[in-house]
Amino acid sequence: MPDIIVKRLVIRGGVQGVGYRYSMLAQATRMGITGWVRNRRDGTVEAVVAGPVGDLESIVAWARRGPPGSTVTDVAVEDAQGNFRSFEVLVTE
Repeated sequence: MPDIIVKRLVIRGGVQGVGYRYSMLAQATRMGITGWVRNRRDGTVEAVVAGPVGDLESIVAWARRGPPGSTVTDVAVEDAQGNFRSFEVLVTE
């Protein structure tokens, strides 16, 4: 079984009000990524993603593009911790 890596992403740009969270939910679910995504009051989207390194590279690449209608200007990536069973959308914080 591959090692599970956990990363925290903070996505900046035109990423709220464009379906970013639910598009990420769909993408992560297709890929078998676990974790969560939420809007933040500062206009960014935050996510914690967990999975094998190759899958995490793919979801980070997706996060840099985002869904149609979004304009991603930056994705900050840092190591994180967590153990998740699924991927979910959390309430805004």
